[in-house]
Amino acid sequence: MITLFAAVVNGGLGYGFSSITVPLALLFLSNRVLNPALVPIEVVLNAYALFVNRDAVASVWRRVSLIVVGLIPGVIVGTLIVSRVSQPWLKLWTYFVLLPVILTQAAGYRRPIRSERSIGLPFGAGLGVLYSVTTVSGPPLAVLLNNQGLAKREFRAALGVIRLAESTFTAIAYLNAGLFTMTSVKLIPHILPSVLIGVPIGAQLIRRMPAETFRRLCMSFDAWVVAFGISAALRDVKIVEGPKAFLFLAAVVLIDAWLLYGFFTKPAVKTAAIPLSETVAQDAERG
Repeated sequence: MITLFAAVVNGGLGYGFSSITVPLALLFLSNRVLNPALVPIEVVLNAYALFVNRDAVASVWRRVSLIVVGLIPGVIVGTLIVSRVSQPWLKLWTYFVLLPVILTQAAGYRRPIRSERSIGLPFGAGLGVLYSVTTVSGPPLAVLLNNQGLAKREFRAALGVIRLAESTFTAIAYLNAGLFTMTSVKLIPHILPSVLIGVPIGAQLIRRMPAETFRRLCMSFDAWVVAFGISAALRDVKIVEGPKAFLFLAAVVLIDAWLLYGFFTKPAVKTAAIPLSETVAQDAERG
């Protein structure tokens, strides 16, 4: 049921499978078991998304190439973290990293970056660490690409290129680190049917609902799940004892409710796109 809902979100937005699955599934499984089951599925999902939007790859490749290169060292570092860090603490830090990027999405943050090439390598490295530790990268990627004002096909093509690269690099790193176990592999047959059913449903839903409304609702749900995970993890590692740990959940719910209220009561503000020609010219001026 978790992966079916996540697949519906992924079918609608082009991302979101891991950002929905991981917070919920970590309530039952560890990163070391869950991640190796999700990564091969994401390789296939991302390859399909890239194939569907292949005609727009040429127009975005220059803009995302440095991010792809930066992924490599980040994935290596993240894989070492998954291999060596205590699982209860890894869960807690996974949730803490996910929450701000999800709330940023829920808040509809927009601020175009003028020098894409200067941020490419460090952003890619950070994204590689985040993905290989959590298998989640959609929210920060969407924040970056939405801010740059890409057209819908370009957005999905850029997303496909980066996410196929990160999932492929991570699969190779996990294989070399010996993280693929029978416990993880046995989860895959339970996940695949959900993906095959959910992705087409999401693709249909997004045609009937404004994309921004769909995205905000999904991210709000995700924020509540992550906040619940943090509260439970704080209690499990005995940082906060008893029901007091769930005050964190209550605070996040209030913040997200305020963000949703602002979204549904204020007129939408459109962000101007940065034309590709302008970005290339600015990069050329900076050398």
